[in-house]
Amino acid sequence: MSVEVGFRAAAAVAVPLLLLFAVGRLDLAAYATFGAFTALYGRNEPYRLRLRSVSVAGVALLVCIALGVLVAVLGEPLWLTTVLLVAVVVVGTSLAAAFQLLPAQTLFFVFALLVCAAIPTPAAEAWGRIGLAAAVAAFSWLLTMSGWLLRRAAGDRAARTGSVLLKKLHRRPGVDTSVLRDGRVWLTATQNAVGVLLAGSIALSFGLGHAYWAVVSVVAVIPPARAAHSISRSVHRIFGTIGGVIVTGLVLVWGPPALVVIVVVVVCQFFAEMLVGSHYGTALLFITPMALAVSHLASPTPLDTLLIDRVLETVLGAAIGIGLVLAARWVERSRGLAP
Repeated sequence: MSVEVGFRAAAAVAVPLLLLFAVGRLDLAAYATFGAFTALYGRNEPYRLRLRSVSVAGVALLVCIALGVLVAVLGEPLWLTTVLLVAVVVVGTSLAAAFQLLPAQTLFFVFALLVCAAIPTPAAEAWGRIGLAAAVAAFSWLLTMSGWLLRRAAGDRAARTGSVLLKKLHRRPGVDTSVLRDGRVWLTATQNAVGVLLAGSIALSFGLGHAYWAVVSVVAVIPPARAAHSISRSVHRIFGTIGGVIVTGLVLVWGPPALVVIVVVVVCQFFAEMLVGSHYGTALLFITPMALAVSHLASPTPLDTLLIDRVLETVLGAAIGIGLVLAARWVERSRGLAP
């Protein structure tokens, strides 16, 4: 783990949220936070490679945010949301595999699309919200690349050998042009597409708050393309997500002021970045409270409703995800797709 990457990710979300707090516009917190997710990519990569990873991820996040805002302006029509959701999970899965992004799942892309789509947005404010997300994404991009100057200042030996602050940059992702011919990538894309449609449909039919949380839970549980379809890893992700909901309840139950909630978001962003590359299930203990706290900042909801809906939707999404993991294992074995 590197303290360097954690601090950068925390700063990426802290600065814009504190500025929004200062001007009394925390209702725009979601757009700033999703733009700041740009800083979660490119970890432990040399800067010539990080430039590509962070740029691809940042543009993808902005596209998802812009599509979400468009859906919101149009009144969140279900058919359009569904079409775009399937497109995001399929294209996002292929994009993550092709550029070997880390995090390798479409979780943040899906989250950005669905949350932005769910926020009522007057047409006159659409470009301003997209512009805010773009500005924060650019700021996060600069922060993520700023380590190059830090390492130059520390000297070649410290940067090369690594330290508590400056971790050795050992990850070297390439560009895989064969993803569209890889059956494992298409299997994962199909899993995600089927899963989000099932989870969203069931959540809507039972009237469970915002159905997007069930959708996000499915995406969190299904392994990335070409990864082993392990039930144990999926279970870790389930408990990480449910544990994150419980942590959120403990944090928000006493009705903390907005500034305290912002601190919670920043701390969660720090630990999410520290853990997301190595212990994804544990990282969800921080990703989940971060997402729910941002939702609370942008649109406060009664806590009991927020937590009950989220637990039910998480269990629903996780159950569908586990079923799809089992189905994928069968497909891999029967068709010889296993790595």
